[in-house]
Amino acid sequence: MNFVIVNVFNQQNDLEISSKKISSLVKHVIKEEGQTCDEVNIYLVDTPTICDLHQKFFDDPTPTDCISFPIDTEEDELCYRLLGEVFVCPATAKEYALLHSGNPLEETSLYIVHGLLHLMGYDDISDNDCIIMRAAEQRHMQSLKKSKKLLGE
Repeated sequence: MNFVIVNVFNQQNDLEISSKKISSLVKHVIKEEGQTCDEVNIYLVDTPTICDLHQKFFDDPTPTDCISFPIDTEEDELCYRLLGEVFVCPATAKEYALLHSGNPLEETSLYIVHGLLHLMGYDDISDNDCIIMRAAEQRHMQSLKKSKKLLGE
């Protein structure tokens, strides 16, 4: 696998999250998927920001866990591949974890994995696509746990 630049833009104060850990998690998932890219951007945003993005791009003003914007695909045959951008809301992860007795950093890890899978061509609109997406998420979460690359570990 080539060298991947993972740009992390932490624009929230809801959870303390290591940019280094995010970078490690992202690189692990990309490698496990057998994908190659040169760069990917991860944004950690607050609730108002994720709501604004959700409204602007999906006509839905409610909070959401993550939003992905694919940029270059493997089929583009470019010299430099920018995989895309993933916007994650740790406040949503924190709320979900509180309601379900979970770990907010693990939940945030799942959101990043989910967003990356979207960038790499997975979808979750149809029932069948959703089953495939959930299986991929579980596979990556187990691999990340095993390799101690989940956020917070």
